[in-house]
Amino acid sequence: MDLAWSEDELAFRDEVRRFFDANLTDELREAGRRMTSVYVDHDASLAWLKVLDRRGWAAPSWPVEHGGCAWSVAQRYLFGRERLAAGAPPAPLGIQMCGPALLRYGSEAQKAFFLPRMLNGEHFWCQGYSEPNSGSDLASLQMRAEDAGDDLLLNGSKIWVTHANIANWMFCLVRTEKREKPQQGISFVLIDMATPGISVRPIIAPSGEHIQNQVFFDNVRVPKAQIVGTPGQGWSVAKYLLEHERGGVAYAPELQVRLDRLAAFADEAPGDAGGRLSDDAGFMRRLAAARIRVQALEVYEFRAMSGDAHCGTPALSSSVMKVLGTELSQHLTELALEAAGHYGIAYQPQAGRAGGPVVVPHTPGEVVGPEFAAIAPLHYLNDRAGTIYAGSNEIQRNVIAKLGLGL
Repeated sequence: MDLAWSEDELAFRDEVRRFFDANLTDELREAGRRMTSVYVDHDASLAWLKVLDRRGWAAPSWPVEHGGCAWSVAQRYLFGRERLAAGAPPAPLGIQMCGPALLRYGSEAQKAFFLPRMLNGEHFWCQGYSEPNSGSDLASLQMRAEDAGDDLLLNGSKIWVTHANIANWMFCLVRTEKREKPQQGISFVLIDMATPGISVRPIIAPSGEHIQNQVFFDNVRVPKAQIVGTPGQGWSVAKYLLEHERGGVAYAPELQVRLDRLAAFADEAPGDAGGRLSDDAGFMRRLAAARIRVQALEVYEFRAMSGDAHCGTPALSSSVMKVLGTELSQHLTELALEAAGHYGIAYQPQAGRAGGPVVVPHTPGEVVGPEFAAIAPLHYLNDRAGTIYAGSNEIQRNVIAKLGLGL
């Protein structure tokens, strides 16, 4: 495998850099820099989406006929890496996850209606998968969708729904019939969040932010025309979508950017024995060890993107990247919290606006101490979920054991 970029790929990278330099405002860069999880401030996300949509770069992996770029795997990787390095906000959930599912399983009418509205930000999506008693064992979900003529009648609840408080559409898994296997009888539906009978209850994160929610459905009518694929095919749609969530985006570029920022902070932060933190040999050894692990992950991601047979099926490589990426991410939050020192003890949820308003009445942005140190404990708290969402890492290890080791 050749790890060197071609001349065309380097030229594309330079074009992307020029675009970011010309279009990223200080406010958008600050929003990206102050992220305390994988979610960015809602207003910043939509503002940047409109910039990308005007350039035609809002959906790198989508086909051109649906407003995408049809870029190669290498181009998508380079674009993602440059976005992270520049501090630009990430794409909304609909473009990253629901869009690919519609492109694969949606009807032509669904594609024509929903895809353009994802690109221009008119529709902002949330995901309805987990339930109070169905998380990593997603096939056990019980939210009912009864036949009501041209509609489905929905009753039940979804939990840990990111941005349900601001989203106007949800892609959701519901049980349309009882079958012998729990994976059967599940349908993938698109739900207008303004439909009567839907209520949203906030779940406040330990970081003080309102990002997650529980959503309740009381006799909610959804047209059958909003079923993606055929009734009962929802498990196949969900598996395809989860592969995008777990491994559709490489982890290594983001981890490398965070390592660079951590190293830069260590050059300024005071060490316990005097001098700078970067003079602490023990801390710098741990930082170097983390960088080696990230480089190893990057090589695996390159191999997976190139279709290397040793990486196995897409489902296997997605699970491997999800385990390695999320556990490395948590390790970096631990190093960042250590670097923050006594400033990391302070509870300052106003330091970042990852996905919604903070709970305590402080002005967003006003912090005590360095910005990096104020963000570190919030990122640490939020990233505990990284090894749980998109299928817990215990489940991913089962997938690896089955598909990779034949156990």
